[in-house]
Amino acid sequence: MADEVVPSLHAARGWVLCVDAGQTGTRAQLRRDGVPTGVSEHPGVLNDRELAPQLAASIRAALREAGTECPLVAIGSSGLKDDADPTDLLNLLDGTGVRTVLLAHDSTTSYLSAVGDTRGAVVASGTGVVTLAVGRTAVARVDGWGYLIGDAGSGYWIGRAALDAVMRAHDGRGRRTALSEHIERDFDNIEEAYLELQADEQKVSRIASYAKTVAALASSDATARAISENAATELAHSILTGLDRVGESSRPDPTVGLVGKVFRNTVLHEHFEKLIAASFPQVHLTEGHGDGLEGCYALTQLAPDSALHQRVASASAGGQ
Repeated sequence: MADEVVPSLHAARGWVLCVDAGQTGTRAQLRRDGVPTGVSEHPGVLNDRELAPQLAASIRAALREAGTECPLVAIGSSGLKDDADPTDLLNLLDGTGVRTVLLAHDSTTSYLSAVGDTRGAVVASGTGVVTLAVGRTAVARVDGWGYLIGDAGSGYWIGRAALDAVMRAHDGRGRRTALSEHIERDFDNIEEAYLELQADEQKVSRIASYAKTVAALASSDATARAISENAATELAHSILTGLDRVGESSRPDPTVGLVGKVFRNTVLHEHFEKLIAASFPQVHLTEGHGDGLEGCYALTQLAPDSALHQRVASASAGGQ
């Protein structure tokens, strides 16, 4: 992400388009003087493709649906590179009335939606997962490295573990699990499931959808419970690592935010809380009080001395 200071927009009035772009879906919402309107739904971003054209398509569609121009767009997106330049996106929005783009990784907007512009750490676990920790001056991202080499504890990670357990049980390499009955019905031939999944353009979100099956069975099936607890261990480890990296590990009462559908898994949620409390007895755990769209709008409201400025890039028409 471009290491630049985004000017404070506390006094900004009028329309702001907030865009929360995830792998499963993208949501857009217009706000006027901070008051939200309805939400429009758009395709999720594919992280193996160029990001700017995908975001531009969703923004254009949202503005057409709303029937209005909007000078400021605030975006939190999955798959964003640290050196992403929002100028490319702004150029793709020529003719829409957009004059300023604020662009941040969705770890930043998830953080803002969960704990606000203050110190602490947030883990956002949906299809993928990323953790962000913020200290007085330092910001650390942990994981969020995608389904191929990271995203430990994410919906995809859980779903993939469930499929692995089912195939092990099918082969006789692993114990029987109730996951088999639920997952095998989705395929005409379970032995050809790997071929079907490899050919599916939406395979990441499809595999992640099995996290719901794991959650539903976690209290009654040993394999589903083990997967859930292992995921919680990974997520807690990322939080502890992040807090240590930003100099917040010595305090007994950090604020830790939980965002994402993965935490609807009761077994996972309880095990995560237990692990965090073991290291921080007075931890302040909070569920995301808003959502990614709240976090996107919060990009326009950062305090001048916020450490999170270093995680936001901006571009304006004419360099203004």
